[in-house]
Amino acid sequence: MRLRDKVCVITGAGSGIGQSTALLFGREGATVVVNDIDRGKGEETVRRIEADGGKAVYVYADVTNPDSVKAMVDETIRQFGRIDVLFNNAGISGVGALHEVEPDVWDKIMSVNIKGVYLPSKYALPHMMERKSGSIINMSSCVAEIGLARRASYAATKGAVLALTKSMQVDYAPYNIRVNALLPGTIMTPFVEQYLKTSYDDPEAAIEGIKKRQLSGELGRPEDVAQAALFLASDESRFMMGSPLYIDGGVVFGKNA
Repeated sequence: MRLRDKVCVITGAGSGIGQSTALLFGREGATVVVNDIDRGKGEETVRRIEADGGKAVYVYADVTNPDSVKAMVDETIRQFGRIDVLFNNAGISGVGALHEVEPDVWDKIMSVNIKGVYLPSKYALPHMMERKSGSIINMSSCVAEIGLARRASYAATKGAVLALTKSMQVDYAPYNIRVNALLPGTIMTPFVEQYLKTSYDDPEAAIEGIKKRQLSGELGRPEDVAQAALFLASDESRFMMGSPLYIDGGVVFGKNA
């Protein structure tokens, strides 16, 4: 019960990494505020947490809309009185070299992946500052540290999230608020599975190619990232501040012979 009595808000918790993290946090004693733009998926996550004996509520918000995000934070405070952990997990992918990316697609990826970190943090932080306590976990990616073909828009957002994490930590350390970032490698989520099916003539060959980038020789699982998020949410990581935490199977710092 590493999160006993903590109130944890997770954006994009309807599937993939967000859902796995929500389920794990529930098992570890947290009250989980499940956010997802897809109400059906978010409510399904809540049902699964409750079926496992945990506590959870679904709160709708579009993480790109200030009024919507503020309403989510206000509702969380109304129900539970505080926010102990904010996991800014919601995000979308983008594919294409820079000249291939249309302006409207670029703007959407920037909005979800960067504004979707800025807005929940903006409205949650005053409550954490008042209590002088809190942990914010931002979802970056290993592509913030490496070059990867045809990922210009996505890499730009995840690099921005990592830089934002470090800057936030300096500002909010005096309030005993920790801000850290997760940098996963390729994780086999439903989104990635669908991307592989629609983007490659031979998805299985694509998966084998991706595996070769990782020293582990395999793709990560949502549960791998959820365990890292649990560490950052818990008091066990009290001395981690402004840090990137890599869950990438050895992509960033390793190179196969």
